[in-house]
Amino acid sequence: MSNDPLVSTAWLHERLSAPDIKVVDASWYMPAEARDPKREYDLAHIPGAVFFDIDEIADTDSDLPHMLPSAAKFASRVKAMGLGDGSTIVVYDGGGFRAARTWWAFRAMGHENVFVLDGGLAKWIAEGRPVEDLPSSPQERHFTPRFAADLVRDKDQVRKAIETGREQLVDARPAARFTGEAPEPREGLRGGHMPGARSVPASSVIAPDGTLLPADKLKAIFTEAGVDLDKPIVTTCGSGVTAAILALALHRLGLSRVAVYDGSWTEWGGLPDAPVVTGPA
Repeated sequence: MSNDPLVSTAWLHERLSAPDIKVVDASWYMPAEARDPKREYDLAHIPGAVFFDIDEIADTDSDLPHMLPSAAKFASRVKAMGLGDGSTIVVYDGGGFRAARTWWAFRAMGHENVFVLDGGLAKWIAEGRPVEDLPSSPQERHFTPRFAADLVRDKDQVRKAIETGREQLVDARPAARFTGEAPEPREGLRGGHMPGARSVPASSVIAPDGTLLPADKLKAIFTEAGVDLDKPIVTTCGSGVTAAILALALHRLGLSRVAVYDGSWTEWGGLPDAPVVTGPA
């Protein structure tokens, strides 16, 4: 296996019955999409897959959506799902690479042997590969969390990045939200972006067929957006989901330690004293 953070549908299909391969449906959608990921999982999922709910396996005491939970809570939940030490975990979703959030969460908890299914469930089904509607009954498996602080940023660290310029901020939201021309989907948030941030909409790194773009095209997109690939990067978005898509894309370029700002714009745009600018990068 290469260092690429994605695996193909053919690769997974060949290994679906291997005992160390664990498949995870990590679908998540914005309210406006009017899709219920758990209901869709119950109707059809890759055989043996378990469902990962990013809104429940989260810090539910926070007023911010799907923030990373404590290491203890994360370990408790995934252990019950049969995901543990020694597992090769493959996450997928119903479209749009939102499974990258769960890929990043596992890595933030110290589990590096995790991959994203390129093209997700849509590509799997389009190729005539099997699905089932059976509930999963996994055997519990011990999970040892080892929090990887270098993959996670909070608001204070982002302020420091802006002040020092030591880390670049790359924003995955649509361009019109980045410039402040389009309103934020969550009420009460200012429009615009963090000073010095670069705009790379998450949709720009995904090919028309729903797979992640190849490395050469990804490199061109980030470079044209003004991102220095030799300098530390922190990705951000609306609520820490599509930021992980950019981290995934950068991992394909060999940048395996890209951090995600967990609170993202839902936190930053709601802070009265956080610096915000509008217009293009």
